[in-house]
Amino acid sequence: MLKVASRFLVAQRSFSSSHVNLSGHNKWSKIKQKKGANDAQKGAIFGKANRDIIAAVRSGGSADPNKNLQLAAILKRAKEQDIPKENIEKALAKASQNKIISGEKFIYEAMFDSVGLIIECSTDNSNRTIHSLREILNAYSARAAPVKFMFQRKGRISIPLDTVKDDSIFLDKLVEVALEAGADDFDTIDDELLFTCPTEKLSLVEQSLIKNKANVAYSQLVYLPLELASGLSEETENNLQNLLDELDTNEDVYRVWHTLDNK
Repeated sequence: MLKVASRFLVAQRSFSSSHVNLSGHNKWSKIKQKKGANDAQKGAIFGKANRDIIAAVRSGGSADPNKNLQLAAILKRAKEQDIPKENIEKALAKASQNKIISGEKFIYEAMFDSVGLIIECSTDNSNRTIHSLREILNAYSARAAPVKFMFQRKGRISIPLDTVKDDSIFLDKLVEVALEAGADDFDTIDDELLFTCPTEKLSLVEQSLIKNKANVAYSQLVYLPLELASGLSEETENNLQNLLDELDTNEDVYRVWHTLDNK
C-alpha cells in the first residue's frame, strides 16, 4: 500500500469554451467555485487542528504544551498551517475543561449517508451528551448505528517530515526500525511521517524510534477505516463537513473519526 517516496494526487483540470458575452459570468462563477473549494479545504484543516488539539490534551492529560509534548507538536503544526490564533485558543479552552481530561469517556457510533462516524466523548453527564448528539445527528439526517466493524483500532506514531525529509538514509533507517519493532504500515501525509501498528505494539515502536533519535511528535490510538466511502455528491460532502463542524463545537466531543475518502 505504501512506498518510501511521497505520493502525489494530481487533479486533471477540464476546460470548456463559451460565448464571449458569457465570459465575464463564467469567470466570476469559476472564481466563486474556487473560493468555495478553498474555504472548504480551510474548514477541513481548521477542523482537524481543533480535533487534534483536544485529543492531545485528553491523551496527554494537560493543556500545557510544556508538559505535553504531543500537544506542543500539534500547536507548532497548527501555527505553520496558519490556523488563526483565536481558533487555537478556543480549542485549548475547550480541551482545558475538566470533563475533557477526567470525565467519563465513551464513543457514539453513527451513520451519515454511507459514511460511518465514531464520535469520542468525554463528559460529566452521559445522558445529556447522548441527547445532544442525537439532536445534532437528526438535523443532518444522520442516525445512531453500529459502525465499529467499518474501522480498525490501530496505534499511530507521527514524526515531523521536516526532521527527516532531507536525509534519505535516516528516513530509511527509521522505517526499518519501526517495521522491525512491529509497525505494519507507514506513509507521508501533509507534513507528517506516519507509522501505524497493532495497538499492543504502540509503545514498543515509539520507544524504538526515539532510541534511534527520531523526533516523535505524538503517539496515540486511532480508528482507521477499513474501506473508504466515495461517490458522494458535492452537496452531501458539504453537509458532512457542516455536521463535523457542529460536532466540533459540542463541548463533550473531542474527536470524530469517519470513513469518507478525503481525496
